[in-house]
Amino acid sequence: MQEQPVLIERIGRVGVIRLNRPKQMNAFNDALMDALGDALLAFDRDEGIGAIVITGNEKVFAAGADIVAMASWSYMDVYASNFITRNWETIRQVRKPVIAAVSGIAMGGGCELALACDILIAADNARFALPEIKLALLPGAGGTQRLPRAIGKAKAMDMCMSGRTMSADEAERSGLVSRVVPAESLRDESLALAQTLAGYSAPALMAIKESVNRAFEASLTEGMLFERRQLHSRFASEDAREGMNAFLDKRPADFRHR
Repeated sequence: MQEQPVLIERIGRVGVIRLNRPKQMNAFNDALMDALGDALLAFDRDEGIGAIVITGNEKVFAAGADIVAMASWSYMDVYASNFITRNWETIRQVRKPVIAAVSGIAMGGGCELALACDILIAADNARFALPEIKLALLPGAGGTQRLPRAIGKAKAMDMCMSGRTMSADEAERSGLVSRVVPAESLRDESLALAQTLAGYSAPALMAIKESVNRAFEASLTEGMLFERRQLHSRFASEDAREGMNAFLDKRPADFRHR
């Protein structure tokens, strides 16, 4: 039997998606990216899920695009099929928090997928690279766009042009990852964070995600206006009223995600 390209797990209000092509180092092909997109959208629609974790295995998060599949493609093949745009960018439609839990290597498209997540937790054995230059290609799933926004132009140029590998420690210092944890603690730390997020008000989390993402798309003045309107709109929500009353009553808030 053919292995499922992703494995799905529900843990309380957390949805976990595990990339599952271990023999191919979780290299991305259409089957995997279609399955990943379907799983992300299903969890995003599910009112019982408050946060999503994407992970691989202990040795590899993902090695990027499947070169075996790509080697014979022509320009018209990739243009006509809308390569990458068709199914790699489904994650951009997800409104709930998405956490990348990265252990081992995250190369090429694997690094780009991690960059597309909202929070990136790296095991201390994680390694990141965009080695497409070695194939006379370039990062094409957001690497040349998201990486400079995360770590600045100098380091992004270095990684994209040299194809060098960045350690977890350097990735944290550079702002590529949110935090680094011991490899043996990655699952527990990622789930704990996801469970914390899933316990907060879902509409408030969506507003935060939209506001932070807007920072990369708009001027400071427009971004500040967007943030202010998002804050104002929270005062129309049941959860904000509950959160403030719970604080005053010195009790845990009971958010209804409304």
